[in-house]
Amino acid sequence: MMQRKRMLGVGGVAVIAAAALAGCSGSSGSDANHTVTIMGAFTDAQAKAFQADLDAWSKSSGVKAKYSGSTDFQTAIVAKAAAGNPPDIAIFPQPGVLAGQEKTLYPLEDLGIDVKSVTSDEAKGLADIAVSGGKTYGLPYSINVKSLVWYNPAAFQKNNLTVPKTADELTALEKTITDKGLGYPWCVGIESGAATGWPATDWLEEYVLRDAGADTYKKWIAGDVKFSDAPIKAAGQKVQSMLLAAGQVNGGGAAAATTSFQTAGNQLWADGKDKGQCFMMKQGSFIADFFPDNIKAQIAQGDTSQVNFFQVPSASGQANSMEGGGDLVGAYSKDSNTAKVVDYLVSKEFGTHGYASQAIFLSPHNTFDSTKYTSVLQKNAQTLLKNSTVFGFDASDMMPAQVGSGTEWKFLTQWFAGQITMDSAFQQIDASWPSK
Repeated sequence: MMQRKRMLGVGGVAVIAAAALAGCSGSSGSDANHTVTIMGAFTDAQAKAFQADLDAWSKSSGVKAKYSGSTDFQTAIVAKAAAGNPPDIAIFPQPGVLAGQEKTLYPLEDLGIDVKSVTSDEAKGLADIAVSGGKTYGLPYSINVKSLVWYNPAAFQKNNLTVPKTADELTALEKTITDKGLGYPWCVGIESGAATGWPATDWLEEYVLRDAGADTYKKWIAGDVKFSDAPIKAAGQKVQSMLLAAGQVNGGGAAAATTSFQTAGNQLWADGKDKGQCFMMKQGSFIADFFPDNIKAQIAQGDTSQVNFFQVPSASGQANSMEGGGDLVGAYSKDSNTAKVVDYLVSKEFGTHGYASQAIFLSPHNTFDSTKYTSVLQKNAQTLLKNSTVFGFDASDMMPAQVGSGTEWKFLTQWFAGQITMDSAFQQIDASWPSK
């Protein structure tokens, strides 16, 4: 289904979101005492921490909830809903997937959720991502910011490098690193199993939002601006010069296509070009959860001497843009216990029972108790978000699923790997767009 997108102004801040969820609902649960089932895409340590938070909350609420994670969430949730056996609650990492489920999801207002009150302090209008016809089909429980450039301050200091404050300074920094043979400007990995290619979409989105502007970004998400149109091609050429030109990434685009996004940043702590040292990595706030154990231990102690980040700098006259994403809570049933769990998950209280210790978590609420974060980097990321003048929700997550998490992942990976040209990749993505 084609999604409708619009610019939203909240507190004087420009916001890019979507509203495409038309509605009818699925079947309602009837047993107010049942254990609420929740399904999402995250697994392992994150899933355990999420369940632990719910269990701690249950002690005071009296409501039991059970989470199960699936690495094939997108396929699994659609299949369960089609079979009439969905969980009570699903946590969608992509609004485009949620959009395809509107006929079986309940508007949160039907659960008695006071959406206006819950979202009164939402970061940059995130409340509007899944609104259609005046009804809300999903709200974020966690957000992330992606316009972050991670670096090793100790390596910068050793090589007399300074953090760039402008786009021109960033370009000059890249040139200094390559000219002096210090290493490679960028650490890049876009391999992610069945989701290989998504980090490449973030790079492209960064420069569409930053260079082409919020209005073009919105039209691109809606399909009114094509990948093969000039603004998107210009962003692609920018990414190509930064990442795919000789000397920018160790092993070039082919290596990036087969390097895991989880481990690409490990080379920030290598020593010298012969050991593959790279100096910067553009990646989301959640990446700290995948750093080596010694680095995570330093972060836990508030030590940023070997890891920190800065926001991708804008060119002169550009808005201070921040790209990001989030995970949306949607409900397939509306009994009283489901409503209570949803209300907790989307509130500023979620995370206060322990989940805020996860490096991957940022609350969408400006009034979230930041003392519950265990990392100074989480606090700093939230500050950068608040100070940004334009927030662009992850474009590939907002596009129709067959494009944003399908052909775009596939063909951008082939482009990075050198199997096809950028123009060919963009043309094939355009060809896959569903008819309006």
